[in-house]
Amino acid sequence: MYRSAQFAGYLALLLTAGTLLVGAVLAPTEMPIGTTGIQLGILLTAAVAGVIEHRRELEAFETPAFDRSDAAAGLAVVVGAVVTYALSVYAGIGPVLASALVGLAAGLAVPRVGAPVYCGSFVGMASPAVFGSLESVALAGVVAGLGFVATTESFGGVGGKLGTLAMFGCLATAALLGLDFAEAGAPQWEFAHLIVPVAVAGAVATVVLSVRLEWGAVVGSGAVGVAAGVAFPLAVPEFGSTLAAVAFCASFVGMSSADRLGGALAVGVAGGLSGVVFLLVAPAFEGSGGKLGTIAFVSCIGLLGALELREIVTERLR
Repeated sequence: MYRSAQFAGYLALLLTAGTLLVGAVLAPTEMPIGTTGIQLGILLTAAVAGVIEHRRELEAFETPAFDRSDAAAGLAVVVGAVVTYALSVYAGIGPVLASALVGLAAGLAVPRVGAPVYCGSFVGMASPAVFGSLESVALAGVVAGLGFVATTESFGGVGGKLGTLAMFGCLATAALLGLDFAEAGAPQWEFAHLIVPVAVAGAVATVVLSVRLEWGAVVGSGAVGVAAGVAFPLAVPEFGSTLAAVAFCASFVGMSSADRLGGALAVGVAGGLSGVVFLLVAPAFEGSGGKLGTIAFVSCIGLLGALELREIVTERLR
């Protein structure tokens, strides 16, 4: 049973990432020439990473049993979702700052459940225009919590995994309750020269805080999110909220472990890619919690897949 749940969780991660990319391709919004090809290329390389990940899991798989820690993790996801939504919507501080504060507080105060609380906080970033009640957010948190428990062995150390689980919970709940996602405008490609560098900086800053300063991934990402959520809206009022979201999104890339992306260079490349993906998928699933994390996850596994493809081609040419 555990193995079936693990495989279901693995599929949930890949299908959520693929759904976001496909949704962007199908969105009724004019995109610059060539963007569909880029999306399909990222989807292909991400699929390669997914296949290799599944082989790795099969080779290293052990069959643990569900225990109380899994129940605690699932509950922590729900709590993170509800608290973040309340801060974002009812306290009015907005989704980025609310999620970052919850993650930072959980990482410092209750580090043993910091990751599941942070996962739930991404569910709580959902827009009230789509998820209009705490009950719907809590349900999405329950689904994401089940996914969190089921994916313990899947894509460990890959940035954006927590957000992808959050988006899976939101998509599943929206389908169950018949919720419609908000209409989004066209991607703001004219600001790409700002978005991509901010994404690179957000990813690298998180690595510095989490690895070199040994703050840990949750605290490092939360700190970047808080800083971006406060500074950008003050410095650039007309575009600051978008830049804050980009930096927060890229911080999830920076949560990747060293054995996945290696050094700061690879993290910076994946961070820059997250800025591009942020623009590519802008029209899709507006208002869903976890979308920023899924962008980071797509960017990370897209880069990992590209590196694997390069290695395969290099081996065959020798």
